[in-house]
Amino acid sequence: MAKKNRAPTINDVARAAGVSKKTVSRVINRSALLKQDTRKKVEAVIAELGYVPNPQARALALRRNFLLGLLHDNPNAQTVLNFQEGVLDAIRDTEFALVVRPVDRHSPDLLEDIRDFLEKQRLYGVMVLPPVSENDDIAAICEELNCGYVRMGSAELDEPEHLVESNDREAVGWAVDHLVEQGHRRIALIEGPSGFRSAHERREGFLAAMKRHGLDVPPEAMAQGTYRFNSGIAAADKLLDASPRPTAIFASNDEMAAGALHAARQRDLSVPGDLSLVGFDDSPIAAHIWPPMTTVGWPIREMAKAAALKLIAPGEADAQPFKFLSRLVQRDSVAPPPGDM
Repeated sequence: MAKKNRAPTINDVARAAGVSKKTVSRVINRSALLKQDTRKKVEAVIAELGYVPNPQARALALRRNFLLGLLHDNPNAQTVLNFQEGVLDAIRDTEFALVVRPVDRHSPDLLEDIRDFLEKQRLYGVMVLPPVSENDDIAAICEELNCGYVRMGSAELDEPEHLVESNDREAVGWAVDHLVEQGHRRIALIEGPSGFRSAHERREGFLAAMKRHGLDVPPEAMAQGTYRFNSGIAAADKLLDASPRPTAIFASNDEMAAGALHAARQRDLSVPGDLSLVGFDDSPIAAHIWPPMTTVGWPIREMAKAAALKLIAPGEADAQPFKFLSRLVQRDSVAPPPGDM
């Protein structure tokens, strides 16, 4: 056992646990090359002795800093913030810290910029948000540099240990089902920006659900936005200019749905009396506007937490889910269509 009046060392832990110093190091560094009973025994000794690993020494041994990177090129600041909160849930009370790096997916230097970032920061691992996560070349760079990575997406982009995925297409179908159950037949779509797989999956989910219900979607019932509030206003204005106008709008995120609400009010249309609205994300804006908005709850915080845990505890990555189910959150922005419509 360690002598009194001095901090226990890794040698003390190895001696007390009856294992080698290398085995203790593997436990500390969460290596997958260990039996579970050995890991538990060493962890118990570490707790008993009060041993605190030296993060600088660990970083030198691993040739990695205890930093998790987050790469994104996402116009929706709330999405990035929600993801950060999920990561912080996972790394709280650990030696890990988070580094956030915005990138420009349209830049010709994108891949070199990411390579330079990974090499200079010596990241323990990196998480990649869509649409950047849909670029297979970024995953290849991570593999080449031996940097752990997890990609977030609305479809199956990678193997489960490198992926957190949501069921956007199916979840949008539930939103359409809800509107149809309320009696709506003229349902319009504000879709997300081109180049985003989430926008594609949500559009396809909308169209499939409308077809399943035998409902047409003419070109004037679809308008594209950018996932930003102002684009929701512009898209809704276009949709509401149609004659006859839609009785309900599904917007591919809450920011655009809030913009659609603003556009409706500018025309003296009440929500949900004259127009029903449904968003996607269940971000704070959906609950804070009036009326509170029905939306698809996207489990981004849970996805982020799982992504971080896949990186900091790779030996337990299989225990972390890779597919996350959204849910319909019913509030006050949906009602049956007006009788004269």
